Amino acid sequence: MTARYCSLARQPAPAFAPGLAAERLGALMSGHRMWVNGTVLHYCFLDAETDGSVIAVPGSGGTRWVSWVGDKTQQDVVRDAFGAWRDVGIGVSFVEVDDRSEAELRIGFQQGDGSWSTVGRDALRAGLNERTMNFGWDLTAPGERATALHEIGHALGMQHEHQSPFAGIHWDDEAVYADLAGPPNFWSRDRTFFNILRKLDPADVNGSVWDPQSVMEYPFSAGLILEPEQFRGGVHPPGALSPLDEEFVLRWYPPPGAPRPPALVPFRSVPLSLAAGGQADFTVEPPETREYSFGTFGDGDSVVVVFEERDGEPRFLAGRDDGGTPHNATIRARLVKGRRYFVRVRLYCGWGAGETAVMCW
Repeated sequence: MTARYCSLARQPAPAFAPGLAAERLGALMSGHRMWVNGTVLHYCFLDAETDGSVIAVPGSGGTRWVSWVGDKTQQDVVRDAFGAWRDVGIGVSFVEVDDRSEAELRIGFQQGDGSWSTVGRDALRAGLNERTMNFGWDLTAPGERATALHEIGHALGMQHEHQSPFAGIHWDDEAVYADLAGPPNFWSRDRTFFNILRKLDPADVNGSVWDPQSVMEYPFSAGLILEPEQFRGGVHPPGALSPLDEEFVLRWYPPPGAPRPPALVPFRSVPLSLAAGGQADFTVEPPETREYSFGTFGDGDSVVVVFEERDGEPRFLAGRDDGGTPHNATIRARLVKGRRYFVRVRLYCGWGAGETAVMCW
């Protein structure tokens, strides 16, 4: 049976001043929905008699007014889910308040309107008497605590994991559209595309590798995914915070006094900051294969070395580390999707050296 899925609403793209350099624009886009670390996120449960709205009744063509107010048993599941994220030890904290004017996150329990949340700081665009999060079905049912964890993940700035461009999912598009058009979701093709089939920009994803165990991953039944082959029988996340979920939020929101870990970046053209102030790029081509060519950089001799990380230790994979790689030489390495690699560059002529951690998608 198809699960009930979180349905995010479209939000306008952020506007930036014209003429920004690509590097600056990329920096602004990356994490633009994330909160400033150390933020106290106040949340409230909407509880007024007037808190509600008119929603469509699927299959009837009619509408009805439905309250946003949820009972204590539903609220307690959400409180517990906030506690699970807090227990990771992140630098963002959560405080429940009664006054909606003090709350960045305003939570409703309107049955029939689906479960959804604004993503990160998009919550600040919502009006004082509007929801930033809704739960549209019984959270006390078996397995539905995951829904509360998932929506709070969105509130922290996380996106749907299956929409990561690093997942490499090849969908049976028409099977997905047909599945979501029926009960219990009754989604339009547009909503299905936006929440499932659409690929996210790499700057918006939760990490540099797909995590099928993430609480931000939908469960999918068999017959919807064609590739990777091992997921033709479906995707079945456990419904709890995965190690990579925790790693991601700790990367963005480290606890007080903890240094922020260096960000992992996708395996693509990446600038390397060199010790003496120079800069170089390495490139990987073609992206459709798993064999990559590495050029060398600068005037004169340089060294390009590729390491593979295994058991937390770098292992030499390709290149030369004896100081003799000629300019414009080609170094090839066969990389495995999902593994972590290091590329080290030394440039002579006084340009220094640089190293970056990368993830092959």
